Amino acid sequence: MEPGDYETSRGMKQSDLIDIFQSAVRAADPQQAVLRHVALSGDFLSADGAGYDLKKFKRIIVVGAGKGTAAMAQAAESILGDRIDRGIIIVKYGHGRPLRKIIEREAAHPLPDDAGMKATAEIQEMLKDADKDTLILFLFSGGASSLLVAPVEGMSLSEKRETTDAILKAGAGITELNTVRKHLSAVKGGRLAETASPASILTLILSDVIGDRLDVIASGPTVPDSTSFKDALGVIHKYSLERKIPASALSLLHLGVAGILPETPKAGEAFFEKVRNIIIGGLRQSLEAAEMRARDLGYEPEIMTSELQGEAKKAACFLASRALTVRSSMGPGDRPRCLLAGGETTVTVKGRGSGGRNQELAVAFAMEIAGIPGVSLLSAGTDGTDGPTDAAGAVVDGRTIAQARTAGLDPAAFLDDNDSYSFFSRLDALSGDIHHLKTGPTGTNVMDLQIILVEG
Repeated sequence: MEPGDYETSRGMKQSDLIDIFQSAVRAADPQQAVLRHVALSGDFLSADGAGYDLKKFKRIIVVGAGKGTAAMAQAAESILGDRIDRGIIIVKYGHGRPLRKIIEREAAHPLPDDAGMKATAEIQEMLKDADKDTLILFLFSGGASSLLVAPVEGMSLSEKRETTDAILKAGAGITELNTVRKHLSAVKGGRLAETASPASILTLILSDVIGDRLDVIASGPTVPDSTSFKDALGVIHKYSLERKIPASALSLLHLGVAGILPETPKAGEAFFEKVRNIIIGGLRQSLEAAEMRARDLGYEPEIMTSELQGEAKKAACFLASRALTVRSSMGPGDRPRCLLAGGETTVTVKGRGSGGRNQELAVAFAMEIAGIPGVSLLSAGTDGTDGPTDAAGAVVDGRTIAQARTAGLDPAAFLDDNDSYSFFSRLDALSGDIHHLKTGPTGTNVMDLQIILVEG
């Protein structure tokens, strides 16, 4: 969707919101992120202080997973060319790009499927052939935890899906979710690095996690795990999921706590000495690009936070309160303001509707500013998808709730049913305006962005 698509329906302010959002997404381009951090000079490959004399390696393998990994793989091919012996990456359906040397597999997100499990098995087999003369380039971006899937022995894929779904619906954060994932996986929590040993490993990471924690991003396939089976079981107890997850998952976690199953690899393991993990991009770069574009458009920008988290509805209340405070402080002649936030909220699913955290946040924000002019919000995922829907998010302002009620829609009822997608779909159909933001896959993923424009 282009900025101009909004001018005929929601006005120029909505056009500016789209413009700022697109600038932020471009700043998180995975291909450019790799090219900024990795260079080849003759036979010497360098990456943020790490150096590799390629004459010392007989093979170079490229492996990865994530929504933005296809673009990262394109950059790897442009740098290394025919030096790449072979490779496999796993991307979400519809997120692929043309590649020459690296095989591309597509799979499901946010819940894993058979395609992801088969592709992961291919990767595992490829890595088992690695030796001390092999250099492996791992490429990970947001979504890898679902796409790179290999349940531990004693658990089926359907049971892994059921466990993941229960934790997501309970409103757990990504760190909690990945803590459990790592302890029910044969590839996460450092296990992929263990499989690839004694090869040398360079891992490039596009962060989609608050705080850029290496052991949380993609569930840390090549990173020492700082969590334990006890931590994973604690997540299950915290959200009272003992009867909502499969018995196999609960049993495996208990066996791990008892020491019957081996823990995930920890710091100090010898094979980690040959692993270098480098973050090449994340949310902060996108927020800074949004800040710059907002200033170019005549706004006075402010980055409020890059760590927005918690329940989407509560985050909406926080953002609306901040916007209204700013509006009340503005005087005649003041430049319009642009408030920027980013992070990853959660939704505790209690209803039967369809939606995502950004659309839910947008409905809740619209209710908080109902009837107030001069405030508008865009909330969207930088990957172009919000939950299991085809929308990236939504755009709302002080008129949105009045429009909905005029159309016979009850916003509170849609929120109670976690049905934000249906709310915006029906509102757009009935009002003739465009609230839903549908960009299609963007090729990147650095969490979510909230952009608020405020006029006095």
